[in-house]
Amino acid sequence: MSSARPPLSRREREVMDVLYRTGEGTVAEVMEQLADPPTYSAVRSTLRILEEKGHVSHREDGPRFVYVPAVGRETAQRAALNHVVDTFFDGSADHALVTLLRRSDLELSERQIQRLAREIRRAREEGR
Repeated sequence: MSSARPPLSRREREVMDVLYRTGEGTVAEVMEQLADPPTYSAVRSTLRILEEKGHVSHREDGPRFVYVPAVGRETAQRAALNHVVDTFFDGSADHALVTLLRRSDLELSERQIQRLAREIRRAREEGR
């Protein structure tokens, strides 16, 4: 999500997580996916606020509104990762990557290692 969009509250992030995971959802469907759901009207209000902020859009399906993320998953992933790198790693992508690689539960296949090596070479060639 671009910096032009207002930041999200905890509940708004939870709702967005549901929509990215499921692709779309009605108020009732979003409620079913929330760990500790508030009332129906609170979820409906949260979705309306997210739409006003530009994070979701909706289409009508009979009497129901079906909500979808307004920003593609890949764009949202990039923005979220940039935020984490900037906030927790002082903007250092290499520190973030080293931290990921040091995870105790990380098991990379030879194919995944080769892909990472290719991406590092590509970034170097592009001057990043």
